[in-house]
Amino acid sequence: MVKPSMNATASGSRYRRALMEWRKNKYLYILALPGLLYFFVFKYIPMAYLGVAFQDYSPYKGILGSSWVGFEHFTRLFASPDFMMILRNTLCINMLSLFLFFPFPIVVSLLLNEIAGERFKKIIQTIIYMPHFLAWSIIAGITMLMFSQTTGFVNHMLSDLGFEKIDLLTNPSTFWLLLVGQMLWKEAGWGTVLILAAMSSIDTQLYEAAKIDGAGRLRQIWNVTLPGISNVIVILLVLRLGNMMDVGFEQIFLMQNAAVSSVSEVFDTYVYRVGVVNAQFSFTTAVGLFKSVVAVILVTLSNRLAKQFGEEGAF
Repeated sequence: MVKPSMNATASGSRYRRALMEWRKNKYLYILALPGLLYFFVFKYIPMAYLGVAFQDYSPYKGILGSSWVGFEHFTRLFASPDFMMILRNTLCINMLSLFLFFPFPIVVSLLLNEIAGERFKKIIQTIIYMPHFLAWSIIAGITMLMFSQTTGFVNHMLSDLGFEKIDLLTNPSTFWLLLVGQMLWKEAGWGTVLILAAMSSIDTQLYEAAKIDGAGRLRQIWNVTLPGISNVIVILLVLRLGNMMDVGFEQIFLMQNAAVSSVSEVFDTYVYRVGVVNAQFSFTTAVGLFKSVVAVILVTLSNRLAKQFGEEGAF
């Protein structure tokens, strides 16, 4: 009688464990399926076309029929007079967002965590994260209704009170702050969800011990709450640094106008204008690949730095 090999036995054991795991958590896997399909269709399948960045791509010839040009499109990108402008705008908007928007949900979460009444706390949290569900087109419309220099509510009110009207929508010096202000209003409340979830996992005995030692509320926040959520903050920071080359096409595109074109053109809008409108597919694929490479480098370096400081990191 021939005995089954060790490899076959181990393979059968792994198969049985995987089957048991599927039966146990099948509804969780089904729940995750739409998200997995999204990433597969819109993130992984497009990676098969990265070679277009190194070709003189023609939709009529296809990938196999188009000629290869090497790094010609990357050379053209770095030599373009628009490159430094879009790089500056992208980095400056993201740096403002990092210093102003990133800590804001943390501060809001700390304040919400200090509210004693649970019902009142939930009402406030619901109110502040409701704007997250509004489309950027609605946010842009509200912004124009509020701050338009001719028909805006704020400028009408300032004019009636005898003050000078403010120019936010067409002023290059305030355009970046306007964008960050929109982000704060729309996404800050939603950003509190992860932070509050992390706070709920902190052992309440730590607060009781801090009270016994005579620590006030601010001291408890500094010595208990912030260390308890530090790992979540670091992970969010690492992921945020990975998006330093992305600003958000829809928001910028809807708020753009000729007066602020010098400070509003970023990589995402540049790809649309050059790649989609002018049909330069290979060139804009090279732009997208450049962004992706920079993002991978930033995520890897920031994650390694986080681990050197004793945090778990994102991976």
